[in-house]
Amino acid sequence: MQEPSTPKAVLIDLAGVLHVGDTPIPGAAGALARLRASGLAVVFLTNTTRTPRRLLAEKMNALGLAMQEDELLTAPGATMNLVRSRGLHPHYLVHPDLLPETGPDADEPDALVLGDAGVHFDYASLNTAFRLIMRGLPFIAMARNRYFREEDGMSLDMGAFVAGLEYSSGVSAEITGKPAAPFFQAALDMAGVAAHEAIMVGDDLRDDIGGAQAHGIASVLVRTGKYVAADEDNPDIRPAAIADDFASFVDNLLRS
Repeated sequence: MQEPSTPKAVLIDLAGVLHVGDTPIPGAAGALARLRASGLAVVFLTNTTRTPRRLLAEKMNALGLAMQEDELLTAPGATMNLVRSRGLHPHYLVHPDLLPETGPDADEPDALVLGDAGVHFDYASLNTAFRLIMRGLPFIAMARNRYFREEDGMSLDMGAFVAGLEYSSGVSAEITGKPAAPFFQAALDMAGVAAHEAIMVGDDLRDDIGGAQAHGIASVLVRTGKYVAADEDNPDIRPAAIADDFASFVDNLLRS
């Protein structure tokens, strides 16, 4: 897949592309400013499933990465869109920070929604989720992320808990975050462009690059965040281009 010759929008992953933990990736803030000055539309995508959009936008701005809340598409946001569209009243196994965004559990739930509860995952909460799935309730998961990079190294993400519940129940989860097609379509809708008019930049070969390409969006992999050298030799997912970091991506894009 080739990069669009005249993209109208750039879809930008956050963690691993613009920042790692509480530290901006060198050159990212300036590159983002140059990208905005070019007039291209930007949408920020994240599979972070612990942080509400408002707090995420505040954190990014505090790091010098200027963005508005309405420019952010999160896995919880995509999940809540699905919940509302189907009129569901779920039981939520999520991090407590997300409860203002999801609302409380239903007294008589008709679905299970799983997010990254972090240290709040325990046997009792997972067994409650398992029993709801075994009752036949729809199993919705915000993401299937394997791991993410924090400042002190790689950390386990929620995909292991999704896989565990799938294994025990025999039921496959419906994923609402990356790499699900509705997630990328929502990003295109936010930018007001078609797939061939956008370009995605991310650090996750499977969720960012593979997910976007499956939706017809050209994608660029950066060598930061969770990138590993083996990504460049993957026989199934081949980025349109590989950049050392977000600043290099922006410079190459604007030159072309």
